[in-house]
Amino acid sequence: MKEGIHPKYFNAVIKCACGNEIHTRSTVKDYHVEICSACHPFFTGKQKLIDTAGRVEKFRRKYGIAAPADKAAAEPDADKAQAGA
Repeated sequence: MKEGIHPKYFNAVIKCACGNEIHTRSTVKDYHVEICSACHPFFTGKQKLIDTAGRVEKFRRKYGIAAPADKAAAEPDADKAQAGA
């Protein structure tokens, strides 16, 4: 390996806006981030999945697709067909 061409490697601290600090090693000493795994909704389990502005209903209206029938009503028919076979 050539001498003097590699960057210096420091102990680094990644600081999140929520106050969480992660200690690691990097070529940059300090990082400041807005969101981390401790406060991100996906990793904390607080993620809310919502149908924004009725997109599913809009798609169904656009392509003329009827809403799916109640699953409880459809399942007994399938069971009867399998029992007779």
